[in-house]
Amino acid sequence: MATEIIKVPELGDAGDVEVIEIPVSVGQEVAENDSLLVLESDKAAMEIPAPMAGVIKSIAVNLGDQVTTGAEILTLETVESPAAEPVEEPAAEEESAPAQPEPAAEAEQTEIEPPVDQTADEPRQDSAAAASEVIEIAIPDLGADDEVDVIEIHVKAGDTIALDDPLLTLESDKAAMEVPSPHAGMVESLLVEIGAQVKTGAAILRLRVERAEEVAEPAPSGVAAASAPEPKEAEPAAPTAPPTATASPAQAGAAGAASADPGANIYAGPAVRKLARELGVDLTLIKGSGARGRIVKEDVHEFVKSSIGRPAAGAAPSAVPDVDFSRFGEVEQVPRSKLEKVTAANMHRSWLAVPHVAQFEEADVTELEEFRAGLKAEAESRGVKLTPLPFLLKACAQTLREFPQFNVSIHSSGEYVIQKKYVHIGVAVATDAGLVVPVIRDVDRKNIWQLAEEVAEASVKARERKLTPEDMQGACFTISSLGAIGGTGFVPIVNAPEVAILGVARTAVKPVWRGGEFVPRTMLPLTLTYDHKAVNGVDGGRFAAHLAALLGDIRRLLL
Repeated sequence: MATEIIKVPELGDAGDVEVIEIPVSVGQEVAENDSLLVLESDKAAMEIPAPMAGVIKSIAVNLGDQVTTGAEILTLETVESPAAEPVEEPAAEEESAPAQPEPAAEAEQTEIEPPVDQTADEPRQDSAAAASEVIEIAIPDLGADDEVDVIEIHVKAGDTIALDDPLLTLESDKAAMEVPSPHAGMVESLLVEIGAQVKTGAAILRLRVERAEEVAEPAPSGVAAASAPEPKEAEPAAPTAPPTATASPAQAGAAGAASADPGANIYAGPAVRKLARELGVDLTLIKGSGARGRIVKEDVHEFVKSSIGRPAAGAAPSAVPDVDFSRFGEVEQVPRSKLEKVTAANMHRSWLAVPHVAQFEEADVTELEEFRAGLKAEAESRGVKLTPLPFLLKACAQTLREFPQFNVSIHSSGEYVIQKKYVHIGVAVATDAGLVVPVIRDVDRKNIWQLAEEVAEASVKARERKLTPEDMQGACFTISSLGAIGGTGFVPIVNAPEVAILGVARTAVKPVWRGGEFVPRTMLPLTLTYDHKAVNGVDGGRFAAHLAALLGDIRRLLL
């Protein structure tokens, strides 16, 4: 047994990058090339693979840490580590080998010497100094000989670009990266298309640049020798680009638009995007289970399995034709946030897949509100705000125990349901970025004060955008309350794969006939929306009535 310290590999000019996902834990056994963590810079996200198989002994980083090249990631206990040393020696020999084959080096120099001799001529040197020159820009060192995909091209012929402007985006199975321009100039022509497969040294484009200073330097041969392999390697790269996924200019433009628009705010790594393209999956329809809502491969596979046998999202004529609204007045195109698009996609999918039924009810919460008001002093001493929501949570949990047919999810095959033995309830929270649903766990086992504290904590985390994916997973049922905003009622959409959701509106004092007279009572409007595939109408009515009875009798609720 030997211990290996795994460090962050060479990141180039990326500087500090953020640790956004750690898919391993201490004690876990990993295979070679298993993902150890995911890093993200302002240009790309990349997965760090395990260089060897072993067992994780310790982890030196946390989510959100800023790391740089050479920083320690984790300690790996390996069995075959002694075999690593003999492997390095041949690798070292292979690295040094290119320096020895002098004939090849001489051949490269003889090819580039004529231009050097010409520039030595005074009149030609003056002419070159006064004019621009067209050079070929090549793929920089990718650290491997593997081919990568060109997934986006940021420039076109005729564009004027500055130093470090992005030229194109490449994608491998591990990371996506932008290739910056090493010079300022004007793009003469592109040498690659979207979908092409390229590798280190392959020519990207021809760029017209001012080369006066470089021509005037006394030792151009060194520069020429360094750049000579770029055009030589570009020639074999050209045939390798078309074989698999080359596109016509029109197709390339369409592909470019697709990658620049719908996928721009999707939080997924290159390998996941590639898998989604191969399976024909729209990533905007998938809710990620990784850190910070990142879509992982398992999410894509699960989405495919759950979609088999269901009507496709595009099967219904849901798309509304675009209108040129600028004809009627001034307009502005405002991009939607990723959260807004994901929420819209999920709601659209639920609306198409779930036959919704809404059951309306009113709960007399007069005694509950009086009881809650009487606890105001105690709530202040506990440092907690006691809203009606903890009581709603408690009442829903008891009702779910009473009617377990609401605490299920339908399997995608339709052959059976998953009966849940726990009671976790989601609470919809509005934030500046959009709607999120943190989950309060084991609601049936907690008292009102515990629920009040957890609701307050979840709301703060939601508004500060600090919720983790785990905080928003596992709900059996959801409560969406608009009580603080107003309204007499609304019909919420079921948050599939849950089968029911409760909509809560604002309380109102109404005259209620009791004991032969009308008396003022505080009434709470409720709407129970449920999936008619899982729940029949009779059970829906009984669930709503039982819930209203619990809220109307504080003694039964707190038993």
